[in-house]
Amino acid sequence: MPYRSIFRPDLLAQRVILVTGAGSGIGRCVAHEAAHLGATVLLVGRKRERLEATASEILADGGAAEVAPCDIRDEAAVTALIADLVARHRVIHGLVNNAGGQFQSPLDALTSNGFETVLRSNLVGGFLMAREVFLRSMREHGGSIVNMAADVARGTPTMGHSGAARAAMIHLTQTAAVEWAPHGVRVNAVAPGFIATQALARYGDAALEAVLAPLVPLGRLGTEAEVSSAICFLLSEGAAYISGATLRIDGALPSSHPLFPPGAHGKSPVYDGFHRSRRPRST
Repeated sequence: MPYRSIFRPDLLAQRVILVTGAGSGIGRCVAHEAAHLGATVLLVGRKRERLEATASEILADGGAAEVAPCDIRDEAAVTALIADLVARHRVIHGLVNNAGGQFQSPLDALTSNGFETVLRSNLVGGFLMAREVFLRSMREHGGSIVNMAADVARGTPTMGHSGAARAAMIHLTQTAAVEWAPHGVRVNAVAPGFIATQALARYGDAALEAVLAPLVPLGRLGTEAEVSSAICFLLSEGAAYISGATLRIDGALPSSHPLFPPGAHGKSPVYDGFHRSRRPRST
């Protein structure tokens, strides 16, 4: 069974799409959907074996994928990587800045090194990727960049470092959208809420879903495919007049009110077109 995308099969045909953090989770899903829609997908991440596993899946499904290991926090490595990719592919049409990482810690126990490490993963690395892709390809040919943000409407207890990085990414997205618009470059962000990925197990076990779902007005967690479809839309020509936007994918969680607790209801339909999706499991 192939990827069951809501989009026409040739939506991203003849395009080169670079996806960071493509070895797992949402990045892996986006890589699959973009490849299904006709793109040649460049898979970037720190762990070659994970990237190769994703590439093998895409190739087995009839798509085109290329592995490009890189630590996006390393400026010299990013510069060399993008120079090499542009030399071989000439144009990078889309960049999905999905890579990131964090860990739980209250602010009073957070070291400066831990804080800076998360900022480099969730903000600085994305900036470096966007800057180099712009300088070496999109400044001349145009393109679309989609950055990964998060729900930052409120505080993020035990995740202050990640929240700070994601909030800054939203502002960076808005600034880049203005500065790079004259070159035909669109820059947007997506802000997922509670998404059922394997990473969820790092913060507890699969039972965490039962705790989180009642907090969401739609009564459930989102799927990787629901995030991927938003990203693929922003990469497409259908979003040609959308730039500087942050698209929330969160089941209306930030709009909820303590006087009207939503509770679980099971009435929200689920879209999961990813034929190779992996639900959270206990660690």
